[in-house]
Amino acid sequence: MSAAINETVGDAPIPTPTPSPTTTAAAADTAVETEASSSHDLVALKKEAASTSLSLESITDGSNDRDIPNVKFLDDIGDFAASFDPPASAELMIGAFSDLFGKFKTFETGLVNKRKLFTQKIPEIEKSLALVTYLKQKHDAEENIMTRYNLADTLFAKAEVNCASGIVHLWLGANVMLEYTYVEAIELLTTKERKAKGDYQEATQDLAFVRNQIITAEVIISRIYNWDVRQKRSKTNSLVKKGGE
Repeated sequence: MSAAINETVGDAPIPTPTPSPTTTAAAADTAVETEASSSHDLVALKKEAASTSLSLESITDGSNDRDIPNVKFLDDIGDFAASFDPPASAELMIGAFSDLFGKFKTFETGLVNKRKLFTQKIPEIEKSLALVTYLKQKHDAEENIMTRYNLADTLFAKAEVNCASGIVHLWLGANVMLEYTYVEAIELLTTKERKAKGDYQEATQDLAFVRNQIITAEVIISRIYNWDVRQKRSKTNSLVKKGGE
């Protein structure tokens, strides 16, 4: 579609311009210069990273109760850069905060999956606990219960459950089923429910905390970039003034 548009407009054909050898050579030279410059910058950045005192502790400020680091907010980018020996460049600082940003994104993914798991697990525990509690009530009242169980996809049968034994079997996972008394089962399920809800609450709090750190890291990266632009512009203006004099 794009080729047809370039070659024809209305009824009159328009010839596609062919780049001249001079233009092609100039473009190739520019590409080589850009590649060489990028390679030089990368080598210089690696050397700077090897000699700097900038570390993870330099860009974090404590952690929460689950040891998730708190991003240090920089009031003055220039003072922060000058606090290292040698002074940290904008590229090095952006790289450090970008690396921290990536770690927080990994944290975020893990916590989202953890919360999703608990949202499926907690209702199952509550349902099992309610069922065992109901069985114990019938056992204490010396009554049996009527239930329906699945024989096939669309076929159910009625059954009378004798609660006098006071025994229930619980799936524990990994194809493991254990036998418990009603009291033991209720105690186990209550403990699991309490722990699952506590873990879910912690995951929710950590997810909110991590998302705040992600926003802070993004803001700092943007501020470092803008600071670097201002620094380069100031140097350029100074050189222009000296040249005019």
